[in-house]
Amino acid sequence: MRWAALADSARRIAPLAWPVFVGQVAVLAFSTVDTLMTARYAAVDLAALAIGGAAYISVFIGLMGVVLAVGPIVGQLYGAQRLPECGAQLQQAMWLALALSVPGCALLLFPQPFLAMAQATPEVAAKVRGHLAALAVALPFALLFTAFRGFATSVSRPKVVMALQLGALLLKVPLTAALVFGTTLPFGLPVLPALGAPGCGIATAVCMAAQMGLAWWLLKRDPHYARFGLHGRFAPPHRASLRALLRLGVPMGASILIEVTGFSFMALFIARIGATPVAGHQIAINLVSLMFMMPLAIANAASTLVAQRIGADDLPGARRLGWHGLELGVAIAALMGGVVYLLREGILRVYTGDAVIVAAALPLLAWVAVFHVADAAQTVAAFVLRAYRIATVPVLIYAAAIWGVGLGGGYVVAFDRFGWTPPALQGAPGFWAAATAGLVLAGGGLC
Repeated sequence: MRWAALADSARRIAPLAWPVFVGQVAVLAFSTVDTLMTARYAAVDLAALAIGGAAYISVFIGLMGVVLAVGPIVGQLYGAQRLPECGAQLQQAMWLALALSVPGCALLLFPQPFLAMAQATPEVAAKVRGHLAALAVALPFALLFTAFRGFATSVSRPKVVMALQLGALLLKVPLTAALVFGTTLPFGLPVLPALGAPGCGIATAVCMAAQMGLAWWLLKRDPHYARFGLHGRFAPPHRASLRALLRLGVPMGASILIEVTGFSFMALFIARIGATPVAGHQIAINLVSLMFMMPLAIANAASTLVAQRIGADDLPGARRLGWHGLELGVAIAALMGGVVYLLREGILRVYTGDAVIVAAALPLLAWVAVFHVADAAQTVAAFVLRAYRIATVPVLIYAAAIWGVGLGGGYVVAFDRFGWTPPALQGAPGFWAAATAGLVLAGGGLC
């Protein structure tokens, strides 16, 4: 009986999860493309990419979490078949995205706090500033698309999001290559100079603008969206709707910000050790981020279905789907983590042929199996809680586990603040050991 119920839940989760997985892999492939190309360009640019990427992710993810409050709200409205209200919530989420872009862009254009935390050299800092200036242009388009993504997924239309994300990736690859390495005519005349890390940011800005432009065209032209009232005049800001989005979105954004900065700030602290350790960390974190896309997809699908069941007043169905999503996410993560642990050295050599960087990344992935299982558990649990509009208590759990144990504990262990850290855990491995412990605590607490 139980296995039949689990199989039924899996059949319902899979059609929503696989497009989210493919789309999120495409999104992560942006940073993978940047990492692979800058790793072959120069170590200084790879270090700048790690610092700039940590800064951008810290800003974008926190703001993205606020905008994504549209997801649970629209999911419940869709489950209750209140379709025009779904469209109205999307429009308000877009206004919120534009408003949040203002402080976000300011932080990216004036990145001195991030540079000071990383203690970046003048050469690296100059590259970081160029990279983040381009990403400041990308941020408003990325946040607007986040609103569209949250809406489309919540009304069971994840495939259109996936198609747009794949299209952006197809544009990103050649554009990044052209801007990082430069291009020349047959007679050696330069067309584009080699920009290194800043070229990655420019390519991302162009792709984000194109992606959001196509999403807007679909909202206005696709007949499917007419029933949500999206073909008519765009509604002005509505105070009550914006307050509701902020009431749920601010704690959601805080939770996601804590989770992401717990890892992005690792890069800034590891950058103090040197260019090689932060380059190894950049590759390792990119790999585990790629693995994270699977539990993230399951979490999105489970959350969507739970929110729709709540809206339809089917609370037993919501509870069943939530727990089954968690079980599926953890089981798949255990399988993936074990495989990557066994093949970790060969996987790292796909990223770079530099033996020194491979040696720096290899001990970090010793934690990958436990790290990934705990990451899957906390992600699915957090998304299911958001479907119930429970977002405040998770902030406290994340703060204690991710910031307190993970980042704070990592700082103490990695830099041997009390003189008892064994040599194997000093430096970047100490941060990864503490981050794993933090994820275990977060996963347990949220479950």
